Amino acid sequence: MKYLLPLLLFIALSVFLAIGLKLNPREIPSPLIDKPAPAFNLPILATPEQRLSQTDFKGKVWLLNVWASWCVSCREEHPLLIELAKQNKVLLVGLNYKDEAQAANAWLSKHGNPYNVSVMDADGRVGIDYGVYGVPETFVIDKRGVVRYKHTGPAQPGELESIFLPLIEKLEAESA
Repeated sequence: MKYLLPLLLFIALSVFLAIGLKLNPREIPSPLIDKPAPAFNLPILATPEQRLSQTDFKGKVWLLNVWASWCVSCREEHPLLIELAKQNKVLLVGLNYKDEAQAANAWLSKHGNPYNVSVMDADGRVGIDYGVYGVPETFVIDKRGVVRYKHTGPAQPGELESIFLPLIEKLEAESA
């Protein structure tokens, strides 16, 4: 009887650990799914005197990719974004997160620019509104401006074909 309570606690902790080990750490639920994309009005990286907002993309399916020149994982994901851009199937918007404009432009010049446009979130406030945990993260936003999917961490080879492109095709087929 003396060891019953510690034994039950050990069994309960073991069950929680076993359940946790089966979860995918990249699947972090987002409260934004099926909700309107948070508003922003940010300067364009290439032309800071011009600004863009999420309303500029109404009627289009678009990807918002959160990236930074200081982000090591962004370098891992970047070739996939270049490949996606070559397919020209979706508007790819970059959200340059907590970065220096000069460093961001230099990084894109060196590694290639997959983005149709990239905006600067220098203070990270828009990233907070989107619930960004870390960089990179990618959001799929439908024609009505509703967040339909969030991908945390760098997209991996095969995920373009298995996750992003089927979802983009499905959303393109929907009416605005």
